[in-house]
Amino acid sequence: MTEFVFVKSSYSGGDAGQQCVEVARNTATIIAVRDSKQGNGPILQLTPTTWTAFTAHVGAV
Repeated sequence: MTEFVFVKSSYSGGDAGQQCVEVARNTATIIAVRDSKQGNGPILQLTPTTWTAFTAHVGAV
């Protein structure tokens, strides 16, 4: 299993129960996303192409 190295998104709020997203981009084939409040919770795994499309769409909103 791949070991992801997660980093909190710069768009996330502080540590006071605010929405926090962590992203791992340390592999060439998978971008992993998780909720930082649930560090052992589910991980969304995306291809780099899908991640690029997602972030482009979010940035356009």
